Amino acid sequence: MGLATCLLLGGCAGGGLPARMTAAMDAAEAPRAVDWRKVATATDRSRLRGWRTAWMAALSAVRADGKGAVIAADPALYDPDRSLPDPVPPAGTYRCRTIKLGGQGPYGLTHVAYGWFACRVSEEGAIDRLEKMTGSQRMAGSLFEDTDARSVFLGTLALGDERGGLAYGRDTQRDMAGFVERIGEKRWRLVLPYPHYESTLDLLEIVAGP
Repeated sequence: MGLATCLLLGGCAGGGLPARMTAAMDAAEAPRAVDWRKVATATDRSRLRGWRTAWMAALSAVRADGKGAVIAADPALYDPDRSLPDPVPPAGTYRCRTIKLGGQGPYGLTHVAYGWFACRVSEEGAIDRLEKMTGSQRMAGSLFEDTDARSVFLGTLALGDERGGLAYGRDTQRDMAGFVERIGEKRWRLVLPYPHYESTLDLLEIVAGP
C-alpha cells in the first residue's frame, strides 16, 4: 500500500484500509482526481444522494419549531442551492462552527449552533484534506472533486479525548460524508446530510481567520 493511500482518509492505524478502497485510492498517486464514488461506502453514497431531502426536512423542522427567523437572518448559509465556483478553501487555517438542524426523535432540538473552533485545510498531493481540530467532536477527511461548485468530503469523527479517528470505512457510525460549497467571499460550508447522531442535517460553517 502506498503512503498516499494511507494518508488519504485518515491514516493506516489499526491495520489499514479495506482492500476495496485500497485499489480505488491508489489512484491518489496518479496525476489527477480520485473518483469519490469508488471510495465512499454504500451507506454514504445513499446519504449524499438524499442531500436535498435532508435539507428540506431539516429546514421544515426549524420553521415548524418557530425558529424561521434564524434561517431568514442568514440566507446564504441556509439556502440549499447556494454554491459558488471554486468550492475548496485554499490551504490554511480557518474558524469553523457546527450547526445542527432538525433534531432526531420527538425531543431533539431543531436548531443548535455551537461556538467557533479551529479548522485546517491542507494539500496532500491530488487530494486536499479538511480537519476540525478542536472541540469535543472533531472530524478529519479528504476532499474529492465533484463539480465546479462543490466537492465531496469523506472522513471520520473523533470524540472527546480520542487522539484520532478511525480509518474511513471501519465504523459506519463514525463515517462522515458531505459536500463542501463556497457560499460567499472567504466563506464556505460543509453540508452533512443524515448524520448518525442528533440531527437531520449538519452544517460546518468555515470562514477565513486563525
